[in-house]
Amino acid sequence: MKTLILTALLGIVSMLSEIFGFRKYLWTILVLGLTGVFCVNLSELTSAYQYFPNMIVFDHYAGVFSGLIILMALVWFFISKDQYDSNEFNQADHYSLIMFTLTGTIVLVSFTHLAMLFLGIEILSIPMFILAGSRKKELSSNEASLKYFIMGAFATGILLFGIALLYGATGTFNIHEIALIASNNSGSVSVLFYTGIFMVMIGLAFKVSAVPFHFWTPDVYEGAPLVITAFMATIVKTAAFAAFYRLFNTSFVSLLPQWGSTLSVIIIFTILTGNILAVYQTSVKRMLAYSGIAQAGYMLMTILLTRYESQDALVLYTSSYALSTLCAFAVLHYVIKIKGNDSFESFSGLGKSHPLLAVIMVISMLSLAGIPPAVGFFAKFYLFSAVLQEGYLGLVIVAVLGSLISVYYYFRVIISMYSGESETESIQLTVINKAVLVLIGCIIILLGVTPGLFIDAIKSLT
Repeated sequence: MKTLILTALLGIVSMLSEIFGFRKYLWTILVLGLTGVFCVNLSELTSAYQYFPNMIVFDHYAGVFSGLIILMALVWFFISKDQYDSNEFNQADHYSLIMFTLTGTIVLVSFTHLAMLFLGIEILSIPMFILAGSRKKELSSNEASLKYFIMGAFATGILLFGIALLYGATGTFNIHEIALIASNNSGSVSVLFYTGIFMVMIGLAFKVSAVPFHFWTPDVYEGAPLVITAFMATIVKTAAFAAFYRLFNTSFVSLLPQWGSTLSVIIIFTILTGNILAVYQTSVKRMLAYSGIAQAGYMLMTILLTRYESQDALVLYTSSYALSTLCAFAVLHYVIKIKGNDSFESFSGLGKSHPLLAVIMVISMLSLAGIPPAVGFFAKFYLFSAVLQEGYLGLVIVAVLGSLISVYYYFRVIISMYSGESETESIQLTVINKAVLVLIGCIIILLGVTPGLFIDAIKSLT
């Protein structure tokens, strides 16, 4: 609970910075504040606390994902500092919206009441609608914000309808009580209950950009400012998956045979659609959007797992995906800054003009493609092994096929960087940016070489 309150207070501090004249120190205040919040979150991992009559619980699961989200937010603050220093955006406004979004993510990973699930989604989504359209003079940014808002409103309506049906069938909003009712009546569950499950699945599938509810993702990712796209593709997606997993593996696990086949079909189409469409993109930013759709398909596979390792698989995969994607967007920012566009050709010669950025991009692409020694390889291996043990052979075959397709478009970036003559002028990086990128790159490789350390750490926490 302290984590939630402190994060919300940091959002209020951001709003007040404009009034009280300490905006130039805001970045430092927020980074130090989030570091403190992370330490507080660690102190709460040893036990579980329930708040608001069993509506929120800060257990190990919530603590692990809250810590992961805060760490990703800290990385995002470092890689986005350069763009905010250019005064393109109002720091106080943006940072306050970011902190309130983080507040929503913490609610999403700790809810035990369906009303809190809805509130968490809204607290997270509303600031993102605004941030997506923060380049007010650009048509693409306005389009991204409007499309995200309209589609998000429809998805939220479907989610609320599903929640209402679940309440009508069970008489409770508590996810543990719903699980008890479902398990005791697994052979005679009403059509109302099943309809509620599938409508909630549709609402959450939209939030994680799963096919066929993915159509908003490429346009929103492309139109939103790059730093907002990076935030949306990593932190927001991680929180959405944590909420998806928490609900379905708590409330509906006893009915897995009924809804698992539907989710399996969604997973197959998500993996294949995301990877195939990414092949045809000429924009790296749009390619990363379709790549994110495909990666969502892999992460959805964890929801089908009923064993204890499923939590480990979700934490490991979201961690590897988020770190790699943040690195990729950081490098893309510098390339756009010089070339003015995000085409594959804009990366031409980057390996010669700026070897550090090229190496970091190579590490990110290898990790996203699932190629050793990057951590993405072990994350996929661990996930596929767990799914195979559950008997989903067909899903694993599709997932492997999707991974093979992804090698093509990820390697397009690598080949572009190390082919052709450099036409890119020298990119000046601050010492902090260099240190952060090198550190993340080393972590991606280190976790890939010694994955047991990360798995043991996850097991000790969960």
